[in-house]
Amino acid sequence: MSLVTPAEAHRETHAPAGRATRRILCVFPRYVPSFGTFEHAYPLTGGVRAFMPPQGLLVIAAVLPKAWEVRFIDENMDPASPRDFAWADAVFVSGMHIQRRQMEDIRARAHAAGKVVALGGPSVSACPELYPDFDYLHIGELGDATDALVEHLARDVSRPPAQIVLTTKHRRDLAEFPAPAYELAKIDRYFLGSIQFSSGCPYTCEFCDIPGLYGRVARLKTAAQIIAELDKLVACGVNGSVYFVDDNFVANRRALRDLLPHLIDWQKRNGYAVSLSCEATLNIARSPEILELMRQAAFDTIFCGIETPEPEALKAIDKAHNVALPILEAVRAINRHGMEVVSGIILGFDTDTRESGALILDFLEQSKIPMATINLLQALPRTPLWDRLQQENRLRQEDAERESNVSFKLPYDEVLAMWRTCMDKAYRPEALFARYEHQMRETRPYRLKRPNSRQRLSPRNIHKALVILSKLLWKVGVRGDYRRAFWSFVLPRLMRGQIEPILSVGLVAHHLIMFARDACSGKSDASHYSAKALTLEFQAPLPRGR
Repeated sequence: MSLVTPAEAHRETHAPAGRATRRILCVFPRYVPSFGTFEHAYPLTGGVRAFMPPQGLLVIAAVLPKAWEVRFIDENMDPASPRDFAWADAVFVSGMHIQRRQMEDIRARAHAAGKVVALGGPSVSACPELYPDFDYLHIGELGDATDALVEHLARDVSRPPAQIVLTTKHRRDLAEFPAPAYELAKIDRYFLGSIQFSSGCPYTCEFCDIPGLYGRVARLKTAAQIIAELDKLVACGVNGSVYFVDDNFVANRRALRDLLPHLIDWQKRNGYAVSLSCEATLNIARSPEILELMRQAAFDTIFCGIETPEPEALKAIDKAHNVALPILEAVRAINRHGMEVVSGIILGFDTDTRESGALILDFLEQSKIPMATINLLQALPRTPLWDRLQQENRLRQEDAERESNVSFKLPYDEVLAMWRTCMDKAYRPEALFARYEHQMRETRPYRLKRPNSRQRLSPRNIHKALVILSKLLWKVGVRGDYRRAFWSFVLPRLMRGQIEPILSVGLVAHHLIMFARDACSGKSDASHYSAKALTLEFQAPLPRGR
């Protein structure tokens, strides 16, 4: 449980004159265990308990009046307790569609304790009609609706007789955002740190809700803000890697070119103790000057939504910018700047054939991309895909046994079987470690050589590395059932004293192998947004301490 800290000194607004101070409990709901959140790696780390800190609630915590007391609890680590709800005057909740049932569970517990509950974030902003039982709905981004919510709660924290909906009409400029209240969170218990530079994306991919929620013109923070937030993450004990959660890191290339020299200078001052990663469109490969600056700033990974290796399918989903360069050429251009590509792949497009699964596996073999998040297509509200499928009567929202709400052109069982085959073959240990061996030969030699700085070789980092190494060697190298593939990768590097790739590859590979096995056995889901996934996860909560 995160107690009140000196964070109050960093909050920038004041309660309306003459109003009482308030106690605000910010609760972030659990995620459904998924391919991209690395749950299987946590037991090997000696302390990590969640993926990365949520930006939204921590920004809201930072803008609340200075005199108000704030607690933040991430239920991916521990549930909010009855004592937390008893302490609070009001409860704030935020989340995505995948967390809908968990958000409702938090609301029910808060209401049982007699507390007023406000809900914000991307899910309610897209679909406020799904949340009739919350007392306050905050629709849209930080702005005048946030100010109005503070005013309401400053006057009265009793539950209103009817739901109050507050909609942002004038959103706050990102350059005026405070640093998220990282000090309220257990930053050292997250797998990654998180930071945001921009919001919005200029592209209109058919299945994506980002333009509908945040617009097509990228809005930006200043370089000074980013540097201050990185300093704060380091001070709070971030675990060596920070992810830029921007919808598209390269949405404004000029602004990114201006930011990167500041990141390079920051890395030099901080001994390159932190590696960086981001999400960007694949056409970033057409900007070698940006890639070179990112290499110098110690970016190690770029998540690219490749979606499908089939060019005609990309054109059909309004993602032709993925073929501005041939896809394999674009991947290799990124690799030649020392950065691994993590690929988003989707099955279930209208253009898919019975050969699409084999084409995906062939693409992974050719590209040597180690990690591809393979999902079934899901239609999200406020997307062109949703609108089209609704007109075609192809939305299957009512069927909680399906992994997707889309009525595919191919038979559903065939698409699901194709997904399981892809997961099985792509993440067999021998195949996965072979792709990582390729990365060690063809990508990592281009990576910026990091100095043996006091920050990187701090006692904390050395202890953490020894804990992870010992757990990997014992749980995977001795007791694991894929130890032969593991040792073929690890032993030559162990003999040469190359510990970092053993740790980074070992942790990620273990999660990918274990999750893929769950997928093939039916224990995990083919879409992060499926109604089935929501139902199963709600009935079987993630164990505490995992």
